[in-house]
Amino acid sequence: MTTSARPAATVRSTDLTDPAYQAFLLLRTAFTLAPLVFGLDKFFDVLTDWKQYLAPTFNDIIPGTGHQAMLMVGVVEIVAGLLVALRPRIGGYVVAAWLAGIILNLLLIPDFYDVALRDFGLFVAALALARLASLFPATYARKAGHGPTT
Repeated sequence: MTTSARPAATVRSTDLTDPAYQAFLLLRTAFTLAPLVFGLDKFFDVLTDWKQYLAPTFNDIIPGTGHQAMLMVGVVEIVAGLLVALRPRIGGYVVAAWLAGIILNLLLIPDFYDVALRDFGLFVAALALARLASLFPATYARKAGHGPTT
């Protein structure tokens, strides 16, 4: 009986001329900074009035006010950004799951389908980050004081 096991992903070097490593760094930076900035802004509403992006369906079932819900969202986004910075392979999937929830929320609001489509692109990019992170585990394990991991 033969089995066709998939080969494990090869860990690649962190050569700045490697296009895959460049893509990884771009995505990791973007998915660290964007959740941090947007999460912090949920507390200050400088960029926009975030409550407008909360679907009435969810606003009705979430305890508290829309503003309080956005504060909770902000905390989750800050944690997600930090997770991407420290463990991008896990953080990429967490951000992708969070974006899936945001997309669902936006599809429940008329006239926000364009924003949902944009967030779908971000969802795909977060998945790409998680996959690329499996090629470069030493870049974050080394910084955390651990040896190379897979």
